[in-house]
Amino acid sequence: MQFNAIPTNVITGFLGVGKTTAIQYLLANKPDNERWAVLVNEFGEVGIDASMMGEDSDGGIFMREVPGGCMCCTAGLPMQMALNQLIQRAKPDRLLIEPTGLGHPQEVLASLRSAEYSDVIQLQATMTLVDARKLSDPEYATDETYQQQVSVADCIIAHKSDLYEADELQQLDTYLAQLQVTGRPVYPVAHGQLQLQWLDAPCHWQPQPEVDVEPSHSHGHGDVFAATPDMPAEGYLRKDNKGDGYFSSGWIFQPDFEFDFITLESILMGIDAERVKGVFITDEGIFAFNIVDGLMSSTALDEVYDSRIEVIGRDPSAWQTLESDLLAASQRL
Repeated sequence: MQFNAIPTNVITGFLGVGKTTAIQYLLANKPDNERWAVLVNEFGEVGIDASMMGEDSDGGIFMREVPGGCMCCTAGLPMQMALNQLIQRAKPDRLLIEPTGLGHPQEVLASLRSAEYSDVIQLQATMTLVDARKLSDPEYATDETYQQQVSVADCIIAHKSDLYEADELQQLDTYLAQLQVTGRPVYPVAHGQLQLQWLDAPCHWQPQPEVDVEPSHSHGHGDVFAATPDMPAEGYLRKDNKGDGYFSSGWIFQPDFEFDFITLESILMGIDAERVKGVFITDEGIFAFNIVDGLMSSTALDEVYDSRIEVIGRDPSAWQTLESDLLAASQRL
């Protein structure tokens, strides 16, 4: 049987830039007759994005997660194992790969360019989402990972452009010129509205022999393919991770926990962190919550296996009471 290499796009960008929203938009607009697969990496250990996007195998959408930041390390096998399993199960017409916002995309691209995938994957445009409003903050503009995400892009998505001030797109152009990232299209986009034709542009990135693409960073790595730990009698568990100056804490609650929606909203808005994502079973239904830059959005979901939340930031003491607050806002049915 003839096997065609799978068109594959890496969609990268820093924490909170809206990668999940963009991928959701692409999935909602994919051709009806195609099967698409999404491999998601999250810095946190519990995994939220797949629940927010929603697998729909009947609709030709397949998901696989690699939690704990492991996808950005080519020395380990988690990415390759997850990718191989996803391809075998989904047999996709297109593959989207979302590395963690704290990940180093050069290592992901190097793995996809390896001999193992030369006949399996056809790399197409790497799309880097940036929020031009952040460029005035040196914490972002000078961050090595942020700069690497921009440098590997085949096209730059100036996301959340509807919120920009008049000169912020020009600031982005200046920033790209300073990094010598030239000749790449820059697309102003709001609400994740990527155009399908942008995916088909070629991927120009090639590994350079003189560049060490092995990870120079460190972060915690659990065995992401180990059996899910038994849920304690309390009905919830916590997982933590850290690396590159960031910390994450995640909780999973059994599905018999029901959260008071109003109280939950108040708790989530009070968290001081770079990034908060969660899916919760509440007294008003099932909802996904997304908080970045102090703004919260919520989306109704049809179904989830459990309730879970992931918090990422630089100071874990900022959410030290979160567990007790969440328990106080819930009841076991």
